[in-house]
Amino acid sequence: MSDEGGNLWNEDLAPTTAAQRTWRARHFAALWLGMVIAVPAYMLAAGLVEQGMSAGQAVWAVLLGNLIVLAPMLLIGHAGARHGVPYAVLARASFGWRGARLPALARAIVACGWYGIQTWIGGGALLTLLGVMVGAKLDGPPIPLLGIGVGQLLAFLAFWLIQLAFVTKGLETVRKLETWTAPVKVVVCLALVWWALSKAGGLGPILHEPSAYDPGGAKAGRFWADFGPAVTAMTGYWATLALNIPDFTRFARTQKDQILGQALGLPGPMALLAAMSVVVTSATVLIFGKAIWDPVALSGDIGGVAVLVGLVIISLDTVSCNIAANLVGPAYDFAALWPRRITYRIGGWITAGIGVLIMPWKLLESTAGYIFVWLTGYGALLGPIAGILIVDYWILRRTALDVPALYDRAGAYTYRSGWNPAALIAFAVGVAPNLPGFLHAAAPHAFAGIGQPWTTIYQYAWFVGALLAGTLYGLLMRGKIPG
Repeated sequence: MSDEGGNLWNEDLAPTTAAQRTWRARHFAALWLGMVIAVPAYMLAAGLVEQGMSAGQAVWAVLLGNLIVLAPMLLIGHAGARHGVPYAVLARASFGWRGARLPALARAIVACGWYGIQTWIGGGALLTLLGVMVGAKLDGPPIPLLGIGVGQLLAFLAFWLIQLAFVTKGLETVRKLETWTAPVKVVVCLALVWWALSKAGGLGPILHEPSAYDPGGAKAGRFWADFGPAVTAMTGYWATLALNIPDFTRFARTQKDQILGQALGLPGPMALLAAMSVVVTSATVLIFGKAIWDPVALSGDIGGVAVLVGLVIISLDTVSCNIAANLVGPAYDFAALWPRRITYRIGGWITAGIGVLIMPWKLLESTAGYIFVWLTGYGALLGPIAGILIVDYWILRRTALDVPALYDRAGAYTYRSGWNPAALIAFAVGVAPNLPGFLHAAAPHAFAGIGQPWTTIYQYAWFVGALLAGTLYGLLMRGKIPG
């Protein structure tokens, strides 16, 4: 491989060898189960209940969104299993070896946000655990500008430091940790459901809790108008992993292992967790008179020895889930920006640093902000990339890649000085229609003048971006790829 000074290659980005391909279907299923059974995923359906959906409506929205996102997950994951390359290298085939830094950076920044969110949740679990032990709230006085208490900040930073210890352990350690902790987390969720059923008087009262979309409800007649955007947000939840899934599938023993493992590990467990979360959240309406969508906050209200055990497990789970879902991808992506200087380990440290600066607690201030601004918003950014990758790999190249050329500045993926104009134009066109709607959703007072059709387009941001960018890229590249 010609790489002129190591600008496109290092050991972390190199194609996997036969000896490294040890992941079987059960490992992928366990990995997904470990990433799925996590607080942010629990908050998806719980947040929809808090927004007014019934238990059944929320579960269907989550299940449908995850069935949809499974398709790009398997399509893009195929490249990792077949050619052994990570996402940041795969993107060079469509964007060019220089242009690939754009999708790598976009994916990395979003993952940094998720890393910060998970760290905030882990710190919250740690603080709640200490609070239950001493019998007092430990949030502390609020800090100006930050908007959180001193105790919350200290717990956040403490958990951040704990996670750094795992950054140097590598992906194999994460796989082992996820494999062993996944069944334990299911038991914790079942225990929470048992508590909800015992306190709410069984499943009947929970399932009969009315939806705000029922006749006479606060959102009567608006269900289908809100259901589509909710499915879009649910699809967007795993839009990050749908891109960088080759970072994992490159270690698959066979193509069948990654397909079967992911198909078993993603939609079903997500639907199961959604069912558990809506049962518990709907029960909190009956028990406390309001929907409590954050299980860590709910645990603090419950108290008891069982809660202490549960919070310890949540804390351990957050470490393993956060590293697998939100650190592996951006660590590779940052390494791809400057392979000669940035290793996987340094990329992980960069991810952790940005995760603090992004102030993740701001993203979780409300269910509407979490679901329709954060999830839908970054879906608008990542959807176009997914469309371009799928069209390039499956339709134009028919799954064939010149792997050595992916690491060669003078190879087949040079395009124009390392940039593919077709991919850049398609990406811009895919993002542009969603930008006005995002600005309106993120800052409604500042952008109150933005209305139809932009707000409607934004509600389906991931789909709009993927379809527009993928279609345009295919048209611009037609006839330009030998084959």
